[in-house]
Amino acid sequence: MIYTVTVLAYPVILIGIGIWRSRAVRTHANFMVAGRKLPAWVLVGSLVCTWVGSGTLFGGAGLAYRSGLSALWFSIGAWGGLVGVYFLAPRVRKLSKYTVPDILEARYGPAARLLGTGAIILAYVTIAAYQFRGGGWILSIVSDGAISATTGMYITAAAIVTFTAVAGMVSIVSVDVVNGIVIALGVVLALPYVVFSGGGPTAVYGSLPPDMLTVMGGHNAFWVLGVALPTFLLLFGESGMYQKFSSAKTGGAARRAVVGMLAGIIVIETSIALLSIAGRSLYPELAAETSLVGRAASETVILFIARNGLPVALGAALLAAAIAIVVSSGSTMLLVSSTNVSRDLYERFLNPKASDGAKLRLQRLSVVGLGGVGLLLLTQFESVLSMALYAYSVVGATLTPVLIAAFVWPRATSAGAVACIAGGLGTILGLSISSRLGVSWTTTISGSAFDFAGSDYIVIPALVVSVGLLVVVSLLTAAPPEEKVAPFRTKRPR
Repeated sequence: MIYTVTVLAYPVILIGIGIWRSRAVRTHANFMVAGRKLPAWVLVGSLVCTWVGSGTLFGGAGLAYRSGLSALWFSIGAWGGLVGVYFLAPRVRKLSKYTVPDILEARYGPAARLLGTGAIILAYVTIAAYQFRGGGWILSIVSDGAISATTGMYITAAAIVTFTAVAGMVSIVSVDVVNGIVIALGVVLALPYVVFSGGGPTAVYGSLPPDMLTVMGGHNAFWVLGVALPTFLLLFGESGMYQKFSSAKTGGAARRAVVGMLAGIIVIETSIALLSIAGRSLYPELAAETSLVGRAASETVILFIARNGLPVALGAALLAAAIAIVVSSGSTMLLVSSTNVSRDLYERFLNPKASDGAKLRLQRLSVVGLGGVGLLLLTQFESVLSMALYAYSVVGATLTPVLIAAFVWPRATSAGAVACIAGGLGTILGLSISSRLGVSWTTTISGSAFDFAGSDYIVIPALVVSVGLLVVVSLLTAAPPEEKVAPFRTKRPR
């Protein structure tokens, strides 16, 4: 009973905080970037909660359960990306833009903004959608099936949509510090308990197949590239992170927040992976089950451990952490994509003279509408991991190359950026759609088969196409004027 109460009460509390904090929302800008007043310590909590979403809790955990330590490549890609983001964060804050499409237009023009907006909405609604699925799984497990996974999914979607629509960024950052603490404590405390209750590290990890404790896990370099590259590239183009950098009080606060975020996600993601691997030793039956939620039961290993392998108080804490992960990530993704609708489409192209109230109302309605679109997208994917990798690939192959080029390659042109975004997005959609129609994109390399239309590898051809077009088209077109490039330099030329 305590598990169900915890899981149902926690989001109600979050919504209550959001409603209370909604009094601070006076303008559309407040809704989008919280008045640009956030200190570094608040940003750390919010950035960690945004990143450690259902992709980690279910997709990453399931991968660790099946593959062992090699699953950490899924996380290591992000850690490497954050090292690069550290140098970009203060420069993003200095631009004082609201969204990634704002940055794209400032550097490349309106066509890049429009295409970038489409790519972000597609990717981020997908990411929000698998938070809904994750919440449904949580409710199904804690209620022993009294709430079905489908019904739980709708309940979760309603909670996240309500929470986001009430006060936007103000709601999100108001609770993310608490969420971050709950997540860190829940996961970090659960790991040693599970390991030592199973007989200690030697007994738990020693009972696993040897490949599960190796760096490569029996996989090859292409597999590592396929799971690490999407998260690495996503970090450079992660719109929620850019929007939160724009909410920072100063550029220095944005940079310090990146350091805290890196430390936080290394600890949490490593703990989740090790906890999942321990779960493989203690609950090997999950490897073959699918009936638990109609999908691979291995993706719910963290929830299974919380429900069956921990004392009630610690299990409830871990489930609260799971809810915090789902609500925080889902709300940020809906905020970003609804901001794209209200600012980057409606205000920029359809009604530039729209009143502040009209933009705010539209954004709130967009949160609801995009939540509905997310529910429809859930019918197209078999697992959280595949949804995550496709969404990350869209961002990584379309936005990341042009955003990095904006800051480090003055020769990048508007035409090159448009070709890059269109080529990357077109490649992903083309490969995905044609594969569903029966066209095979599987290639054998060194005796191993690689499906380049599948979620594990689709980022590779998409990135080759997008970066190739960016470079070639930029070199074939006239260099951009200095006034377009100057704001993106580390220091403006004298």
